Amino acid sequence: MAQFELVLPKMGESVAEATIIKWLKNPGDTIHEDEAVVEIATDKVDSEVPSPVSGKLISQSVKVDDVVHVGSVIALIETADAAPASDDNKQAPVSVPVQPQAPEVPGLDMVSPAPERPAAYDNSSRFYSPLVKSIAAEEGITLEELESIPGTGSEGRVTKQDILDYVKGHKKMATPASPAEQAEKSPVAIPQAPNGSQYKSPMPAPQNVILSGGDEIIEMDRMRRLIADHMVMSKQVAPHVTSFIEADVTNLVKWREKIKSSFEKREGQKITFTPVFIQAVAKAIKDMPMINISVDGNKIIKKKNINIGMAAALPSGNLIVPVIKNADQLNLIGLTRAVNDLAARARANKLMPDEVQDGTFTLTNIGSFGNVMGVPIINQPQVAIMAVGAIQKKPAVLETEFGDVIAIRHKMFISMSYDHRVVDGSLGGMFIKRVADYLENWDGNCEI
Repeated sequence: MAQFELVLPKMGESVAEATIIKWLKNPGDTIHEDEAVVEIATDKVDSEVPSPVSGKLISQSVKVDDVVHVGSVIALIETADAAPASDDNKQAPVSVPVQPQAPEVPGLDMVSPAPERPAAYDNSSRFYSPLVKSIAAEEGITLEELESIPGTGSEGRVTKQDILDYVKGHKKMATPASPAEQAEKSPVAIPQAPNGSQYKSPMPAPQNVILSGGDEIIEMDRMRRLIADHMVMSKQVAPHVTSFIEADVTNLVKWREKIKSSFEKREGQKITFTPVFIQAVAKAIKDMPMINISVDGNKIIKKKNINIGMAAALPSGNLIVPVIKNADQLNLIGLTRAVNDLAARARANKLMPDEVQDGTFTLTNIGSFGNVMGVPIINQPQVAIMAVGAIQKKPAVLETEFGDVIAIRHKMFISMSYDHRVVDGSLGGMFIKRVADYLENWDGNCEI
């Protein structure tokens, strides 16, 4: 008999830890190779850690709600044969989107989780990791204070760095300031948004909902709470402006109808309109790179890479945004493969962490639900998001050498919301017009 150490596997370059949610196997249980042993939680989704060996679970090294670092031993498995080395590179990767971790903070390792967390923290609809809760408990931070801390993590999550910065600022505020320093300070302290801009005062708590006899109460899952927090944060951080345009995509529709069958036979892939939309967006970004930016306080960060996120609806009803990296460097075949692959693995919860990070612009195809137009919310820390509506046949006036005529054309609405702090109406309007131009002037004879 040999013992195999099951470790928390690597989950992406920027992922350092995960939270244990539920043990699927107990000591004494038999485990088959590739069978799930434990569920872990990150900011995007829950996922399972499989065992690379068969055997019997001897012990669990961590408990539910523990925060575990990548490479740490989480369980011991007794195997019949000599077990493979417990090198975490040999562990099966866990398909979990995880937020980028904050930089290491001196002295942070000295903070150990409290044995018990105040129950009050569990009454929040907002997700906090066990480590954040333990730091809050040790520093005497109330739930109300914790709720007011803006999160810089994925989906607005409060990270270790956020709460440590809050504690540091809280202690500094407690130190009496000199009269000169007090004169320089504004009478009201305004909390900072994740990107360094200022929030307005926290919104008042909503009124309690009055329930009637037949109402059903459904608890939000963690992913839905994170999405809700991220959407609220985005509206608080960025003044949204939305521009609309209607594009005549008749040439594009006819071209796709002509090549879709031969393309599928040759490439083994179905070609949808989404890769074409992404290609048009990438071209427009190269023409107008100041739409491919982020905001850091009073600084504008101009992104080198063009990474297009595509919003994807999950079977659970939640939302995830896988990212096509360097979309401008892919041809239409490459974009088609990337779109189909990411969409399929998103629905199957098989995305890797790095595949949902570092987006610089987001596209959402609301036309797939039959919607003609929408007003999307910016996916922070980006400054713009585009929505494409359903393509519909419409009568339209065409100018010909013989005069104006009415013809049936394929048309669609495109909308784009952008951050008016850094994107003015001129740039926003010209950008959406450039995307429409690329789609309207599609070469019906192009070959891929």
